[in-house]
Amino acid sequence: MSAEKKRSLVVALCGGIGGAKLALGLSRIVPGGDLMLVGNTGDDFEHLGLMISPDLDTVMYTLAGLDDPKRGWGRRNETWTFMGALAALGSETWFALGDGDLATHVERTRRRAAGEVLSAITADFCRRLGIAARLVPMTDDRVRTSRTISCGGVAHRRSGRSRMTAPRARARTPTCSPRCATRACALS
Repeated sequence: MSAEKKRSLVVALCGGIGGAKLALGLSRIVPGGDLMLVGNTGDDFEHLGLMISPDLDTVMYTLAGLDDPKRGWGRRNETWTFMGALAALGSETWFALGDGDLATHVERTRRRAAGEVLSAITADFCRRLGIAARLVPMTDDRVRTSRTISCGGVAHRRSGRSRMTAPRARARTPTCSPRCATRACALS
């Protein structure tokens, strides 16, 4: 047997604020090269023409020390000039995008439109933010979590916030692509 020290890979599934806190705790005890964080993309959505990945961003901002501990989401010391300008123009403001957070979404959207996959973009963002752990999306495919409403309509979940006031939900089923890494669709 080799005298080399064996490496262990720790893999954690992360989604939302709780997943970001788990990732932060693990990053304090597991060396970055041994830690892989699989971020939820089932809550990803498009807003104002931008690709929003709230769970990946929350984990990324938390690991980079950029998170806002008061709100639990978004970036610390965020400014809201963009949202104020949108409101003045009568546009949608139900989902708040801070100015620094907006830069993340604009760059992700630009790179996705140019053909880059989400995992490569996320890896580059993490590298630029000095994050040692490997944060990967659960899939590079677009996956949407939807709710089937008792009236038969379908409303997309928007990062835990929905503008729709709807009848009681009967079922919650991920809409997965054939290449979905989690195969959650096979369980429903």
